[in-house]
Amino acid sequence: MALILFNKPYGVLCQFSDERTGPPRPTLAAYIDRPGFYPAGRLDLDSEGLLLLTDDGRLQARIADPRFKMPKTYLVQVEGDPDEAALAALRHGVRLKDGPTLPAQVERIEAPALWPRDPPVRFRKSVPDRWLRLTIREGRNRQVRRMTAAIGHPTLRLVRWRIGDWTLDGIPQGQWRDA
Repeated sequence: MALILFNKPYGVLCQFSDERTGPPRPTLAAYIDRPGFYPAGRLDLDSEGLLLLTDDGRLQARIADPRFKMPKTYLVQVEGDPDEAALAALRHGVRLKDGPTLPAQVERIEAPALWPRDPPVRFRKSVPDRWLRLTIREGRNRQVRRMTAAIGHPTLRLVRWRIGDWTLDGIPQGQWRDA
């Protein structure tokens, strides 16, 4: 059993080939050349950060299956500056179209020292932004983005920093290491 921790860049598909017709998009194959490894979970094309890959099907299922409620921590740049009521809504769980979310852990943080994103997040002088550290224990499609939108603060940048005990700390963008 082996595990790879990969710092997925913005715009990279969480698969090894692009089945779509049209211009090719970057895939994991451009970064990881170890055969037999598959992602344990996903990160959207427009999200960055920690992606775990393994060659062990049972471990892959344990990491990705929402029944195990493995905590996932994200650094989230949102539009505007959420007040305490908005943060409390996240802490209690918000209602999405597919039902209520589990309560999240959330706190305001200073802007983290991250690699530059390409393309950069749009900046607007008239609209402030704020960074949050948000931890969830489920993994619905685009869940963090939908949660911040539900409280009136759309996500501008989303970086997954931690899954369980595994963290992105010390892994440059586009690089990976064995766990």
